Amino acid sequence: MMIKHGLLGQRLGHSHSPRIHSMFGLQGYELFQVPPDELEAFLGGGNLAGLNVTNPYKKTVARFCHTLSESARQSGSVNTLLFDGKGRIHGHNTDYAGFLSMANRAGVSFSGRKVVLLGNGGAAATASLAARKRGAREVVNISRRGEHNFGNLERHADADVLVNCTPVGTYPQNDEAIVDIDKFHSLKGVLDLVYNPLRTKLAVDAEERGIPSEGGLYMLAEQAREASAYFQNKSIPEAETKRVFSQLCREIENVVLVGMPGCGKNAVGREVARLLKRRLVDTDELIELQTGRSPAEWITQDGERAFRDVETRVTRQATRESGIVLTTGGGGILRPENRLAMRQTGRVYWLLRPLNELATKGRPLSVNLDELFEKRRGAYEAASNCKININGNPEKAARLIVEEFHKHAAA
Repeated sequence: MMIKHGLLGQRLGHSHSPRIHSMFGLQGYELFQVPPDELEAFLGGGNLAGLNVTNPYKKTVARFCHTLSESARQSGSVNTLLFDGKGRIHGHNTDYAGFLSMANRAGVSFSGRKVVLLGNGGAAATASLAARKRGAREVVNISRRGEHNFGNLERHADADVLVNCTPVGTYPQNDEAIVDIDKFHSLKGVLDLVYNPLRTKLAVDAEERGIPSEGGLYMLAEQAREASAYFQNKSIPEAETKRVFSQLCREIENVVLVGMPGCGKNAVGREVARLLKRRLVDTDELIELQTGRSPAEWITQDGERAFRDVETRVTRQATRESGIVLTTGGGGILRPENRLAMRQTGRVYWLLRPLNELATKGRPLSVNLDELFEKRRGAYEAASNCKININGNPEKAARLIVEEFHKHAAA
């Protein structure tokens, strides 16, 4: 009978774990979606060697364990199970090291600070333990019910560190945030354990306000490194976490090109897609493919607002893919929800070109380019991570984008 390793949970369609464990050298890692009433029978099945555990079972599986590591015992949360082949199950908590690595990467300290944890499940229990062990002045768990809940969050507006330990914001609910970050006036760090999308709305909101933040992918990679070492009975250096994280970012993060109409996004996008060996997706082409009308036809026949509604739907659809090169219409950055969608799953490059060089034929909004640019400048600034000057050379611009993209992924 085949000995199995994998991830135990209820809904696992968004998981990166099989890919991550393969990069740590563990092959044949499976996803086990098990309903609650079948959990005990599954764990006693006899052919399991090691499991990672995710929601909603991190606390539940503790009662099936014959031994618990110190961090698992103290937190009451188990995310790694080892089966010794003699009917005994040993529970570990590799989330503990993963959470601290995530905080370190973001430059977020807990010492002397008030830490507010959103949620009260297994992940929150681990984060609470880690924050206290790292010297937090106060740790508060926010739940749906109880003394500290989402209805009286104003009590904790003085939080120094905010940690989302709930699944709110997970794909496909990318545009949801569990709290309004502006209700907290003293934040020095935001950590979100959600790893898909790459950056949740909460993390993007923090980033836009200059607050150090980090999504859950680095934590996922670090806890997997420690778990994979258990599964394979070998040492895996800590440096491997950064390598795996960087490689995963290079694979899944989108390259998004924005800029004025006629600046050359398609030409640059084609070259970037060729260099990265990726699929090129163009929102204007998707609009025409799905509706039978070009952007120009939409604008002239139904008006700009109707066109923007269609564009928003298509942009949201396209940005939920991963590992693509995405080129957008010149006004695709005008709506905040579009900018959010681009930033959550991609690195956004603003292509700059002199206005007198922009193509205007067939572009009904490109009448007064100076005025149009001034109206959109702020939105381009808000959307983009990096500016790239085309200077009449799309091939060179594409090389600069690819170079910066790889440098960013390795950081």
